[in-house]
Amino acid sequence: MSESSKGSPLAFGQVVIGPPGSGKTTYCHGMQEFMGRIGRTVAVVNLDPANEGMPYSCAVDISELITLSDVMENLKLGPNGGLIYCMEYLEANFDWLQEKLAAFRGHYYLFDCPGQVELYTHHDALKNVFAQLAKWNFRLAAVHLVDSHYCTDPGKFISVLCTSLSTMLHVELPHVNVLSKMDLIEQYGKLAFNLDYYTEVLDLSYLVDHLASDPFFRNYRRLNAKLVEVIEDYSLVSFVPLNVQDKDSMRQVMQAVDKANGCSFGDQEHRSLEALMSAAVGADFHFTSTLAVQEKYVQSQDKTVEEEVMDM
Repeated sequence: MSESSKGSPLAFGQVVIGPPGSGKTTYCHGMQEFMGRIGRTVAVVNLDPANEGMPYSCAVDISELITLSDVMENLKLGPNGGLIYCMEYLEANFDWLQEKLAAFRGHYYLFDCPGQVELYTHHDALKNVFAQLAKWNFRLAAVHLVDSHYCTDPGKFISVLCTSLSTMLHVELPHVNVLSKMDLIEQYGKLAFNLDYYTEVLDLSYLVDHLASDPFFRNYRRLNAKLVEVIEDYSLVSFVPLNVQDKDSMRQVMQAVDKANGCSFGDQEHRSLEALMSAAVGADFHFTSTLAVQEKYVQSQDKTVEEEVMDM
């Protein structure tokens, strides 16, 4: 790969980002297997210096350059400061990354990134790494994973929306926000509204009203209303629901990412995808809409949204 994009072949891929525990490594493993079965040759690049025991086949591993444990031991830094140092060290060693990636020319790339939120909201190291990849003719989309059970807590969901918006504005890549672990969405409580309310980020004033029913949050109603106003003014955030174990759910996310980064389907790949999906017939893999996702993973509620709003 040359320093300039001129003459370099196009390379497509995803940078998989999100908070700790959101399922980034599991997603990379699942997407690598899914894409492999439809004919894409995938190279997974681990950019998380704290990642150990990776379940996927790793093409490039940042631990060959630097590890978080070494940084913490030698520089006496904590985990957060250590991760920032590791990303700045990677930024200072683009030649290492360029040499490693050159060995996988023609592959589709999955970049498994660290789980420190600050790296995507206001620190520039990873943003600069992504910008350098763009100069090497990489066409990337950011896949931002968020644990779906945050939808069950209105306060946490507003925080997730703010974090997602801040990440989208800072990273400066085509962006796909994903609600991961859909099969566990109601593990910590019931949804106040239908699932499409959260995936499409509909009128958030209902969420503010719902929060106001809690005596603690009632004191912060004006603050929450202003946060919601900022989110709605930008009108950028929406989500794609995902269960990594569901083939059709994976297909929907992959197609959303392909649309974001410009990767187009080949005829052979399309036929392989159809063959893969046909194998799921009779296995109840029929996600045709968010409503279908809700019917599969969210228990039906006795009250409608309108009734719940009237009760508040």
